[in-house]
Amino acid sequence: MAANGKAGKPGKPGKESQPLIIAKTPAEEQRLKLERLMRNPDKPAPIPERPKDWNPRAPPEFVRDVMGSSAGAGSGEFHVYRHLRRREYQRQDHLDRMSEHQKLDEDYQDKIKENQQAAEERTAKRRKKREKLKQKKLMAKKAKQESNKTEDSESESSNDNEKEVEGAEDDAEVPSFVMGKR
Repeated sequence: MAANGKAGKPGKPGKESQPLIIAKTPAEEQRLKLERLMRNPDKPAPIPERPKDWNPRAPPEFVRDVMGSSAGAGSGEFHVYRHLRRREYQRQDHLDRMSEHQKLDEDYQDKIKENQQAAEERTAKRRKKREKLKQKKLMAKKAKQESNKTEDSESESSNDNEKEVEGAEDDAEVPSFVMGKR
């Protein structure tokens, strides 16, 4: 038995030794990591930095060991050639991917500009239509007010006319539109 009265590794008297648990699945591994972090919530959690983008090495400006095309090159030269070729293919592939990525970005930006322009055109067209409707309503309102004013003045004059008609002979036929009846 250990000095602290527990079997296992000797440790600090205030801490219990944790049993060794091996994660069998990724979910279990994640759970164990979270449990370990939550044992001491005051301790800052490690957050890994984002990995940097891979960039190929630039092609050499000056090649010292130029391989000749003569027969009898050593067997080790093929591996050097193969390595250089693989690295150049990786570099070319990376450049192709980068140019494709830039092209897609430019296309996306162009599409956004076109969509914004189309939206502005639709908005302007609808704004113009709303302004026309407002103008029509204003004109109709003014016309109605003017017609009400003229009707008031006409009704006053028609009242005078009706009084004159009433004062006229009762036997005479008066058309109904003059009387205001239909």
